[in-house]
Amino acid sequence: MFLNKSDFSNVIKNTPMISIDLCVIKNKSILLGERINPPAKKFYFVPGGRIFKNESLNDAFKRISESELGIYRPEESEFIGVFEHMYDDNFLGNNDFSTHYIVLAYKIILNSDISIPQEFIKSQHSNSLWYSFSNKNFKDINIHKYSMDYINNKKISCELN
Repeated sequence: MFLNKSDFSNVIKNTPMISIDLCVIKNKSILLGERINPPAKKFYFVPGGRIFKNESLNDAFKRISESELGIYRPEESEFIGVFEHMYDDNFLGNNDFSTHYIVLAYKIILNSDISIPQEFIKSQHSNSLWYSFSNKNFKDINIHKYSMDYINNKKISCELN
């Protein structure tokens, strides 16, 4: 369900949102995109999205996977846990009210022959990259602390080493 700007603002002001984040791993690297929308604008973040009212978890996972990645691979997905993300700003890019997410995070391991079309990544991100612990060139990348929480999570980090 899509809400108009005023109604959505009231929801964000007064309740936590529930979302799904996708930790996509391929060749010992995790997919990150530079966000074009607040909150977390200009930070590298894993793909994801919010769950709509009256949308089942399975339907939300499918919709978010297809819209963010262009693929839907439930057989290669594993639930890794519940996370909490709190931001001082909101989707409007101001600090008039904060944003609070309860996040259901999933790990998706892709075979090396599976690719993610760039047009899907570009819908919410200005740039994307595959982050790896072995690539020292990424030390200056602006990775959001919540994405670093995923990267350092033992269920993810074991796939990146």
